[in-house]
Amino acid sequence: MGFLMSKSMDENMKKQQEFMLHNSRLQLERQIIMQNQMRERQMAMQIAWSREFLKYYGAFFSLATLGLTVGAIKRQKPGLFVPVVPLSFIMAYQMDMAYGTLVSRMKGASHTSPLLYYLYLMCWMLMLWDNQYCAKVYFLNVNLFIYLFILRS
Repeated sequence: MGFLMSKSMDENMKKQQEFMLHNSRLQLERQIIMQNQMRERQMAMQIAWSREFLKYYGAFFSLATLGLTVGAIKRQKPGLFVPVVPLSFIMAYQMDMAYGTLVSRMKGASHTSPLLYYLYLMCWMLMLWDNQYCAKVYFLNVNLFIYLFILRS
């Protein structure tokens, strides 16, 4: 009698562990998808802010360049033209940020940040289960990592 009851409890425990593993995997997938969506929205907001800022900075840069150029020519002092150089670098950066490829280059440079986030989540999940169950969880998480970050790229 006790053997049948313990066998039934073991089966129920295994089913519950598999269910918990499946739920944690789904939760991890959803968290990664949500993180990607939030990052995309944040980048879109940053581009919109840069385009708005470029309008005001472009007007300032045009007036400053015109005024400094006219002042340098009238007074015959080329030193008045010096502030245009750093202002032009700022203008080029803002134009690249707003209408260029700066955001995609930054995204490419930060390609390892999702990996660090994933490793953090994986370590957190490994702490949830006891040692005999860790290997199965780790294996499934590595497969999930390969699917999400390598095959979808």
